[in-house]
Amino acid sequence: MSEPFDAVDVIQTKRDKGTLSDAQIDWVIDAYTRGVVAEEQMAALAMAIFLNDLNPDELNRWTAAMLNSGEHLNYSDLPGPTADKHSTGGVGDKITLPLAPLVASFGVIVPQLSGRGLGHTGGTLDKLEAIPGWRAALTNDEMRHQLAEIGAVICQAGSGLAPADRKLYALRDVTATVDCIPLIASSIMSKKLAEGTDALVLDVKYGSGAFMRDYDKAKELATTLVAIGKDAGVNTTALLTNMETPLGLTVGNALEVREAVEVLAGGGPEDVVELTVALAREMLECASENVATMGVPAAGLHPGESKTNKFAMWLAEQDPAENLKNGKAMDVWRSMIAAQGGNPDAELPWAKATETVTASESGYITQIDALSVGIAARRLGAGRARKEDSVQAGAGVVLHKKPGDKVKAGEVIFELHTDTPEKFARAREALNWEIGPKPEPSTLIAERIA
Repeated sequence: MSEPFDAVDVIQTKRDKGTLSDAQIDWVIDAYTRGVVAEEQMAALAMAIFLNDLNPDELNRWTAAMLNSGEHLNYSDLPGPTADKHSTGGVGDKITLPLAPLVASFGVIVPQLSGRGLGHTGGTLDKLEAIPGWRAALTNDEMRHQLAEIGAVICQAGSGLAPADRKLYALRDVTATVDCIPLIASSIMSKKLAEGTDALVLDVKYGSGAFMRDYDKAKELATTLVAIGKDAGVNTTALLTNMETPLGLTVGNALEVREAVEVLAGGGPEDVVELTVALAREMLECASENVATMGVPAAGLHPGESKTNKFAMWLAEQDPAENLKNGKAMDVWRSMIAAQGGNPDAELPWAKATETVTASESGYITQIDALSVGIAARRLGAGRARKEDSVQAGAGVVLHKKPGDKVKAGEVIFELHTDTPEKFARAREALNWEIGPKPEPSTLIAERIA
């Protein structure tokens, strides 16, 4: 059977700054997934896109073609509106852990498909696997059952979701086409749209520890992501958030789970609580709008205008912080962990060795570079340099001070944790911080894109 297009012609069109047709895009993604378009040909096309961009129509079609390369999940039959969150990744970003059960505690269904860490950013699944017995791999039927019974799931994405993205993601990594907003946006959104959620909230980070360090580039990415989501019929918003400094006081798998549980118990670091609550508000607001406009019933209710509108109004009025204080979010967390084989009461692993890093002078912490802390945590064993690397559950960095805190000479700034003490020296070398006059407070949430 002959192919309707030739890969060389498609590459040439974009190389020469032309516009790809819908049919060309559909074909090239499908043919690449089938192995008809060779790796070197897709590499050339990715570079042409890197250099010449995709217009909004091309980008929407490219994302749809990636989405349609695999299966679509659908939760419309479950008793409640669905909402999901995606973060572009950072250092100490454990927000998914308290956020999913928090939002689910209000009757919103949260199908959270997450990934593993690579480089200086941590992976949600790696963190949760520090809990004894917890498993990341669920079948679609297991996910559906857990969502119906508990309202939230955090697990790994199945191989059937956006397989074209999986191939292209690996190719971009070795062809210097990672930093390309159309390819980043289509990669994120093809997977998120395949999850079948009604609403999506994006946490797009900027700064030292972020994938997009430059604020303007991060804003461009957020705006692009929101536009793709809305064009696909998904209620989508984004928050631009600061990743110059690590989130919270811990970076590392078991360390971050402990901190997430503190937040669910009504405590925890102020910045983690602030961002968790802000993202929860966004998810509840999007869900309430979907209930009102699409008539999605609440859990325990039957479809009907008066009941759905009443639930929509109730949902929009809720303060997520209350369910952190009253234990409702914690109840969902415990049920969610137990449903995936984990023991929510089990002692989390501790590293075998610790070492402290102290201040050499007195003053105020003016900067703690997020990237440097992420690299130190990886060197201690908390992250991966390569996909096949294993991680240490107890390894990582505890921050005893944050920017704005007063410090005396000799006081502890960092506490390093690892099972392999010979790694301490290289981890210390990575850390970058400054002491000086008291700095101006920084803003955690810079802007909302809707």
